[in-house]
Amino acid sequence: MAEAHQAVAFQFTVTPEGIDLQLSHQALTEIYLSGLRSWKKKLIRLKNGVITGVYPASPSSWLFVVIAILATMYMRSDPSMGLIAKIQEHLPVSQSLSAQCQTVVSAVLFSTLLWFSLIFTMRMCLKQLLSYHRWMFEQRGKMSNTTKVWVALVRIFSGRQPLLYSYQGSLPNQPVPAVKDTVKRYLESVRPLMTPDEFERMTSLATQFESSLGNRLQWYLKLKALWASNYVSDWWEEYIYLRGRSPIMVNSNYYGMDFLYVTPTPIQAARAGNTLHAFLMYRRKLNREELKPVSTVIPLCAAQCERMFNTTRTPGEETGKHTCRASVPYLTLSLPSLPSLSPSFCCVDTVQHWQDSDYVAVYHRGRYFRLRMYSSSRPLSPREIESQLQRILDDPSPPSPGEEKLGALTAGDRIPWAKARKEYFSLGVNKRSLDCIEKAAFFVTLDDDEQGMMGEDPAASLDRYAKSLLHGKCYDRWFDKSFSVVIYKNGKIGLNAEHSWADAPVVAHLWEYVLATDSFQLGYNEEGHCKGEVDASLPRPQRLSWDITPECQEQISQSLAVAQALADDVDFHVFSFRDFGKGMIKKCRISPDAYIQLALQLAYYRDRGMFCLTYEASMTRLFREGRTETVRSCSNESCAFIKALEGGEVCRRLLRQASEKHQNLYKHAMTGAGIDRHLFCLYVVSKYLGVDSPFLKEVLSEPWHLSTSQTPVQQVELFDMVNHPEYVSCGGGFGPVADDGYGVSYTIMGENMMNFHISCKHSCPQTSSHKYGGQIRQALRDMLQLLCPDQREPSRTDQSQTKKDL
Repeated sequence: MAEAHQAVAFQFTVTPEGIDLQLSHQALTEIYLSGLRSWKKKLIRLKNGVITGVYPASPSSWLFVVIAILATMYMRSDPSMGLIAKIQEHLPVSQSLSAQCQTVVSAVLFSTLLWFSLIFTMRMCLKQLLSYHRWMFEQRGKMSNTTKVWVALVRIFSGRQPLLYSYQGSLPNQPVPAVKDTVKRYLESVRPLMTPDEFERMTSLATQFESSLGNRLQWYLKLKALWASNYVSDWWEEYIYLRGRSPIMVNSNYYGMDFLYVTPTPIQAARAGNTLHAFLMYRRKLNREELKPVSTVIPLCAAQCERMFNTTRTPGEETGKHTCRASVPYLTLSLPSLPSLSPSFCCVDTVQHWQDSDYVAVYHRGRYFRLRMYSSSRPLSPREIESQLQRILDDPSPPSPGEEKLGALTAGDRIPWAKARKEYFSLGVNKRSLDCIEKAAFFVTLDDDEQGMMGEDPAASLDRYAKSLLHGKCYDRWFDKSFSVVIYKNGKIGLNAEHSWADAPVVAHLWEYVLATDSFQLGYNEEGHCKGEVDASLPRPQRLSWDITPECQEQISQSLAVAQALADDVDFHVFSFRDFGKGMIKKCRISPDAYIQLALQLAYYRDRGMFCLTYEASMTRLFREGRTETVRSCSNESCAFIKALEGGEVCRRLLRQASEKHQNLYKHAMTGAGIDRHLFCLYVVSKYLGVDSPFLKEVLSEPWHLSTSQTPVQQVELFDMVNHPEYVSCGGGFGPVADDGYGVSYTIMGENMMNFHISCKHSCPQTSSHKYGGQIRQALRDMLQLLCPDQREPSRTDQSQTKKDL
């Protein structure tokens, strides 16, 4: 208990002689420095709030306006056209000031009002400019005069050196599409998937909805769009993620991998030291808003970054009958259809965020530790973090009863976890230890396994690596934390992220920074240890204490059984495709993303002999608080191309038409003209009003047998793919979305590599991740052979790998 005594600032003992007071100067110093650090952060937030609040102007521009107005008045000219005199007449302190002072004060007040008016005007102009999306639909290399003028105006009104959140107040709200347009696009998307009779029936339902209930629901939705920052995002977070009662492990959480070919150091504690320090560096930049706003041609919304650190998801249980009338199907990562929640009760998880946390929670061999990341108001150096983590690795103490598999509660069903949390973790030592985990900056697992691409069968080792990051042992991750960092025994690292607070590109931006900072900025010494010196006076990491009753242990065992069954059913295959990459695809004048999407559909058609409803995630962060939209990749054009190709035709024209159609669908989704989010919100409104729509009910119950997502590399400047091509990440992935379908995540790395993460379920006899992976490889090659007949054949090794998978 030495660590606990060190944490006490003072102790006193009552004796016959009086009170013996003992002060701990070290603890008092730490309290003082912690408060000082907190106040510094508050001042920084206040300063950034002012800068962001007046953007695209700057605080110094206020002084310029005041001086300009006073100078104009000095020249005996009234720029206010009498307003300054009016202000002077109504000054409450006019009798105590001289006439000259009254004039100056009135001029300053007028200047301030003028300055705010100019800021408001500039912001409204910028908001209108950012609402222009026609540039996205113009042919590459052929910019219209309108777009050229637009680009110039955006640069003029965008200001200089924006902070991370500078554009938030200028981003447009996501528009609500017309019901008739959404219905038309929906019918077009399902036409190739239905028989003539089925399509005729669906058309009848859609027409009936459009002419009657649709307009009523649309009115309420437009009312919400006028009031809320985004008419989709809050409902999306609540109904799609937080109301789900099934496990979030596998079903919702996703993962990110380390470098594919290199491990900067084989020393576990050293790799963890640099990695955790890099996370602190990113958080510091995030808190100071020093990160550049992510942008395409125009800036993207950064609202999701706010809850990146110091955040956890807490389970909710039943809150009583008729609390909530709205109930929609629980949809996981890529919108599969699951049974709807009963409207008789309301179970909602909550996402809790704290302003600051100076420690991380660490799990190792069944024990939980609290590791402070700051000393004397400064962040620990990588070498100091390594030393502290080595203390944890060397700690021989066994876990307390029930502690080892405690994390299984976050991996199982949500209602049992909510009940257990309320019954066993609401008081005493358990509450204090649980609070310590939930309020930590993030969660760290020091894993005893070795992972990565290694051994005699590197392909199988990648599959094991993916499964380990996705679910681990089902109890050695804290799946409720915003993200958990996994450090393996051989120095490999990875990340598991909870999905409700943010989407994958936001976490990928963080992960790219950490990987690059670890290898190219911090580095290691010749022995593989972190650089720097160690402060020997650092207190040891604090072991968390638990009092887990037998009843609670029984609940842990039940949650673990549920999670283990789910994890064992996951069939995963990860591979790197290196025959060619986006460089060759772009030479064929085809969008790389469209090319891959067509290959995925061709592979699925060859695998299952049919087409299916295909989901591709697209972002809507061009709008304020935007998240995602669905691109329905399976189109009439893609089906026509695949049928022609399988029929032996030379169908380059059909391939290009299908590619152009996909690009058009993607652009519409990005610009707020998608299908699924609009229909989802109309469905929520219908449930609040207590009315049923056969059309909406059928649309939202359609299963997504193929769910896909691309994770783009956003910070290319951090990696030197020419001189250091081995420093390339394998990307990340997610679990299967439908019981009888596939989940596919892919990353385009550089010009000559594409990484694929394929998931499905062993329990479905029709699916196999390895077989589908082989079909994807072959589809990619066949399509290139169609576009470029003179392209060389793949190597024998590649062909044998494909035949093995098939």
